Amino acid sequence: MGGSRTIGREDFMGRYQICVYAICKNEVKFADRWMDSMGEADRVVVLDTGSDDGTAERLRARGAEVTVEVIAPWRFDTARNRSLELVPEDMDICVCTDLDEVFRPGWRERLEAAWGEGVSLANYRYTWNFNPDGSEGYVFWIEKVHARRGFCWTHPVHEVLTWVGPGRQGRTVTAEGVQLDHHADAGKSRGQYLPLLELSVQESPQDDRNVHYLGREYMFRGRWDDCIATLKHHLSMPSARWPDERAASMRFIARSYEQKGEIQLARDWYLRAIAEAPHLREAYLDLAGLLYRREDWEGVLYFTACALKITVRPRSYICEAASWGSLPHDLRSIALFRTGRTEQALEQARLALACSPSDPRLEGNVRVLERLCGANQERG
Repeated sequence: MGGSRTIGREDFMGRYQICVYAICKNEVKFADRWMDSMGEADRVVVLDTGSDDGTAERLRARGAEVTVEVIAPWRFDTARNRSLELVPEDMDICVCTDLDEVFRPGWRERLEAAWGEGVSLANYRYTWNFNPDGSEGYVFWIEKVHARRGFCWTHPVHEVLTWVGPGRQGRTVTAEGVQLDHHADAGKSRGQYLPLLELSVQESPQDDRNVHYLGREYMFRGRWDDCIATLKHHLSMPSARWPDERAASMRFIARSYEQKGEIQLARDWYLRAIAEAPHLREAYLDLAGLLYRREDWEGVLYFTACALKITVRPRSYICEAASWGSLPHDLRSIALFRTGRTEQALEQARLALACSPSDPRLEGNVRVLERLCGANQERG
């Protein structure tokens, strides 16, 4: 779909009726790109929560069905549920996205290929952010494609789909090849996140994931003691059993202790995180980073080697982009150089640069090490 052409089902005659639905406010700059991406759907419905920049008008011109309604007090779950109510009852598949997200072409065909009798939910690959050089950053798999009936959104922020239908929820399938890219608006404020997270924990104190999210948000805001207390509470919850998320809480506690200058406690908590989830790279590299800052080069080499032995990138949101980019090779290169192993340092520097080919610092490291290795060979 291009220009101002209206969506037409004749363009995508599929096995199922598919509707994209979204919420928005003052996102006219994303409207055309989003509609181009969502044009493979049969219907597009949007809840505009009070734009004054022409977003609603532009979306309507492009073929979306737009309802304008202010949500007060603001909650993401309330807004999502209201937008879901706008989806016609005869739709088979509902696709929830935001206007700063873009599907790569061909998503409908791949989604329909995965869907089938008894399916109620689909997960698919999601790129949450991109590095300055355009390469993918944070990548994980999400579940925001669902059957028309039986679901609602819960929690004021970090809202999730919850089954409320009769009987048991249907099957969840993986829609291989469906790729959604998030191109975040850097100017959008996160100011409302913390009070909404605190409200979410107040409303659902037994929801361990929300407690984890709240502790992480305290860390983002430099509230180290609140982070430590909240995440220790998360780890004490009987329902907090997923090792990956428990390890993340331990890592964030360690970061907070390091920021407070309590280095031994930070080291201990990183080791606990490694023991909790030895199949993840992140804790090894966090500890390697702490040892790098302490100039413990042999320690850096040991823990980066442990991280690099893990070769399968997890699909969960816990997986951090840095752990699968240049970082482990970069740390190893510096540690090898500091311990007099210049040729090995060059090898690792080249591997780091291959992961981030537009990084001028990594490029400079390779040039310096190449000169040093060349000079050593001439002397030898």
